[in-house]
Amino acid sequence: MKSRREFFKKMTLGLAGTMTLSSADSKLKTTDMPVIKKINPMGFQWETIDPFLFCVHHEDQFPKGTSQMGPSKEHMNGRSLGDDFIIKDGFRMYHGTEVPGFPGHPHRGFETITVVRKGMVDHADSLGAAGRYGEGDTQWMTAGKGVQHSEMFPLLKENEDNPLELFQIWLNLPAKNKMTEPHFKMLWGSQIPKYNITSQEGKKTLIEVIAGHIGEHKAPTPPPGSWAADPSNEVAVFNIQMEEGASFTLPKASAGINRMLYFYEGDVLMVEDATIKNYHCAEVRPDVDLTIKAGNVAAKILVLQGKPIGEQVMQYGPFVMNTKAEIQQAFDDYHRTQFGGWPWERYDKVHDRNLGRFARHADGRFEEGV
Repeated sequence: MKSRREFFKKMTLGLAGTMTLSSADSKLKTTDMPVIKKINPMGFQWETIDPFLFCVHHEDQFPKGTSQMGPSKEHMNGRSLGDDFIIKDGFRMYHGTEVPGFPGHPHRGFETITVVRKGMVDHADSLGAAGRYGEGDTQWMTAGKGVQHSEMFPLLKENEDNPLELFQIWLNLPAKNKMTEPHFKMLWGSQIPKYNITSQEGKKTLIEVIAGHIGEHKAPTPPPGSWAADPSNEVAVFNIQMEEGASFTLPKASAGINRMLYFYEGDVLMVEDATIKNYHCAEVRPDVDLTIKAGNVAAKILVLQGKPIGEQVMQYGPFVMNTKAEIQQAFDDYHRTQFGGWPWERYDKVHDRNLGRFARHADGRFEEGV
């Protein structure tokens, strides 16, 4: 399994290439569109469609932590430290050499939405901001005109294992907002609405509304420069957990919205008349109510939807702009300014073990996790 950077290279068309994101079905009449447009298997990197650029599901069974909040030396043998993406002993070190995770690296032109289901993430960035979040929290970071940040996975528990599960989602920024000031916003777990549904058979479905809304259940406000900040773009991120045999109806969105279902845990899932196998994704017609039913075991689904931005996309690694010249400018600016430099003593910055969940923003504002 290659690194995120290798995947980024596969995604990019390089400095000489371009890619235009638009609705492939825009010329079709909605009455001619099937409910299920396509079903594909999911790998390490999940297929996404405009306005989303990237989605990855990290799931690691980290062992007990050492005093340095990393795995013990016995777990380090046989690894390609610094670029470790092959699961060994149930986990990967990614780009970490002592603590697993992603040491300082730059971004420009898009947003990262990091949804942590289990475990903790330590954040540090080139603006001097920092944080620790996890166990149901989401960090929404606008890279904008440029920021370096680190995402480390400290193994805080010394006497028991430290499982980690998270999604990282990349949401594109429209050209008018690509050079907005960078910042991040915390969506603490207790602030994310939970929509509980019980079917006629008494089976339960829980929907976490991370972005967008379902009925009266509305997610916290996204960052102001985000494509999601305009309700007419109908950006939504839902994490759905269903008991075995549970069913519910996902309300329709508007015609022209892109909507993907990612079936990441369970055996089978029924979506209308289609059967979706475990770890497969489905692009679905947006403007119909979808009946979804879990199989013989509990099911978990991530939903990403939004109005396509429809602009040319030029991507090179961690920079996502609209033209070749803008990509070259991103490289020049990064080499010249380092997007503010790195104010921390190490690029794989982790915080004191005894700290709880918190966020310290670049403007000095401090939040405790709730």
